[in-house]
Amino acid sequence: MMVQRAMAAKSLSHAQGGTLFAGYMKILPVFIIVMPGMISRVLFPNEVGCVDPEECLKFCGSATSCSNSAYPKLVLEFLPGGMRGVMVSVMLSALMSNLTSIFNSASTLFTMDLWMLCRPKAKAREQLIVGRLFIVVLVVISILWMPIIERSQGGQLFVYIQVIASYLAPPIAAIYCMAVIWKRLNEPGAFWGLMIGFVVGMVRMSLDFYYTEPPCGEEDLRPNIIKKIHYMYFATLMFWGTCLVSVIVTFITEPPEEWRLIRTTYFTRLDHRDREDDMEMKERVNNELLEVAHTVDEASVDGDHHVPWYKKAYYCICGFDVSKDAEEQAVAMNEHLAELTNLHQETWEKYLLNSMLVVILVAAVALFVYFSISPFTEEEVRDIQRRKLEELGYYDVL
Repeated sequence: MMVQRAMAAKSLSHAQGGTLFAGYMKILPVFIIVMPGMISRVLFPNEVGCVDPEECLKFCGSATSCSNSAYPKLVLEFLPGGMRGVMVSVMLSALMSNLTSIFNSASTLFTMDLWMLCRPKAKAREQLIVGRLFIVVLVVISILWMPIIERSQGGQLFVYIQVIASYLAPPIAAIYCMAVIWKRLNEPGAFWGLMIGFVVGMVRMSLDFYYTEPPCGEEDLRPNIIKKIHYMYFATLMFWGTCLVSVIVTFITEPPEEWRLIRTTYFTRLDHRDREDDMEMKERVNNELLEVAHTVDEASVDGDHHVPWYKKAYYCICGFDVSKDAEEQAVAMNEHLAELTNLHQETWEKYLLNSMLVVILVAAVALFVYFSISPFTEEEVRDIQRRKLEELGYYDVL
């Protein structure tokens, strides 16, 4: 999903600029998610900030936490009627946009990487149908997965998202980083590094699902690997473990062919030689052009006669473009694919992007240091918590 966003860019500068913009946007959750949650916890201490598991269960249906109700509680309590509708529309739009991106990316990966492996001669029409059917399967799986989300991490949705990403993303990040900076890394090393990291992450995720977090005030009886090793630390261990496995497997297997390194690593990005797979892609695109032209010819023949409604519905649902502009669009796509192999950048673009990269790295480090340093000692924090709980009528919790 993440890599496809960059692959859709017009040029290298657009891809780097889009990535940097996304990095700047990642700073906002501290202010638009964390801080509103803290405000809601202070304004609604008995509902959102509940301590007694029975009270939490009564208010939001979760004995561990009611943090999922923090933002909706603020919206419903303080915004006027019109603004409530606007906020609900914004939340639903963001949710739908995220889901469509994930479903589209997953469908593309399944169709192009798995289905084409089983049926290498599958035509574009078959690929479209398979992709849409796979999206239906994903929707069903997503609905069936909802009870697991409610059970995991005490029903805290934000924590659940971070936990899942921490178990699945580190191996992918490790392989991408190594592939960019190390020319010796080969396919077996990358594959087994990903597989080992994936298995380890799934084992830890399964343990998290099985051993749920206990409610406040109860003894934590979970295994030490869950109780004492935070998921962020576990993600760090997975990252370096994946790197280690990839290095070992790479050195005991054959190095990659030289032509595969052309424009695929940082040190070979300016190599202008032709790649074998580029030539194969151009040949495949030309074949698809012929297929599109044949489809357009069929459409022109059908245009002389009445097209049945079921055929129109079939074209619409499967996304077949049978208009006369289809061939021109295919030609434009072919030219665009040829341009993607060119990684040329203007000098001003390079300086601007590098400057923005330095700024966001400095900002990230500064924010991390600022929010990591607590002005209170551990004893002072516990004393503040104890006084606040006593004000709410909870004694002997800490």
